[in-house]
Amino acid sequence: MIEDINKPSTVAFVLKGYPRLSESFIAEEISALEERGLNVLIISLRRPTDPATHPVHQEIRAEVVYLPEYLYREPGRVARAWRGARQLPGYSAARLVWLKDLRRDPTANRIRRFGQALVLGHELAAQLTHLHAHFLHAPASVARYASVLTGIPWSCSAHAKDIWTTPEWEKRQKLAACAWLTTCTRANAKHLRRLAPNPNKVRLNYHGLNLDRFPVPEEATPSSRDGRNPDEPVLILSVGRAVDKKGYEDLLHALSRLSPLCHWRFVHIGDGERLPALKRLSQELAIDQQISWLGALPQQEILPWYRKADVFALASRISANGDRDGLPNVLLEALSQRLAVLSTTISGIPELIGHGVHGLLVPERDIDGLYRGLDRLISDPDLRTRLGEAGRARVQRHFSRHTRIDGIAIQFGLHKASVA
Repeated sequence: MIEDINKPSTVAFVLKGYPRLSESFIAEEISALEERGLNVLIISLRRPTDPATHPVHQEIRAEVVYLPEYLYREPGRVARAWRGARQLPGYSAARLVWLKDLRRDPTANRIRRFGQALVLGHELAAQLTHLHAHFLHAPASVARYASVLTGIPWSCSAHAKDIWTTPEWEKRQKLAACAWLTTCTRANAKHLRRLAPNPNKVRLNYHGLNLDRFPVPEEATPSSRDGRNPDEPVLILSVGRAVDKKGYEDLLHALSRLSPLCHWRFVHIGDGERLPALKRLSQELAIDQQISWLGALPQQEILPWYRKADVFALASRISANGDRDGLPNVLLEALSQRLAVLSTTISGIPELIGHGVHGLLVPERDIDGLYRGLDRLISDPDLRTRLGEAGRARVQRHFSRHTRIDGIAIQFGLHKASVA
């Protein structure tokens, strides 16, 4: 229950799950907004499942409230919310909105989102002034229904899968209903503005990296490894969930094309449903002995790997259902450590990385291009150093948390940070 935990002018952040290792950018945003003075209440649709957390999760002061993940598991809470919500002036309108959606999407998930919204609307304290959903799919559905119930305005941050796998009719309705929406790439913004009745509602705001968590040791010297010495293989790193849109199958095929005389090691950090299949594929390609699968790790354990690596590779691609990356936070992290990056030209990646300037980019699903990019970065340490230095400078100047938080802070009525 939400009881006496809201402060005046509190914003409820509606998240699909909290805390989550794969969503450090959301946690960093909440932390930065708290530093600016925003009172935050975190509303999570799911309980955490990750085995660890990032340091930022311990720094966030916001109270966390978990809605019923499955309505049948908390029948008493749901029934009380339904009885109470029926007394709210917006109940009839919210029920009508939901029933229209349900006719177009007759799923258990759609029923669950309305039930969660009833709980949220019934249990909200009067001081709550705004709802903000991170992701345009489930969290935005709950925030939208709760907004109609209570009259409290809502907004949204849209990122990647939530944009590209949500039906167009639903995106149009949510864009019409929300007060404003922010998204993290120009590609996303262009798509959403085309669907919005008022394109000015859609604002572009890139994620920023907390550089205090990713300092570069001044004494660090560039690696001279070039793949010719079997005792000093070039270390290729990738951090990302083992899901289709990350393109790890393409990357493994590209690695398998490298010359037997080229000595390398590949380290993958992340969990995901495709891990078993990827391990089998590496065995079929006879490269499994050169690969380490480390699973999901918190940031403090990933940082040393960024510093050990010579190359960072992420073969992002568009999945059959439209799912794709936005601007992967791991690319910011890799660039911050002066790592030479190889990635693809989809979504917002070219907005961060200029080909041949801050890294190398190839078209999605271009296995030959990935192979040639890997071969080039492995064999040319000077190129790696030049790209890494330029990448670090780009993140410092344009993608730090300090410079990027202003856009979202202003949306919440917070002033810019004073400059000493």
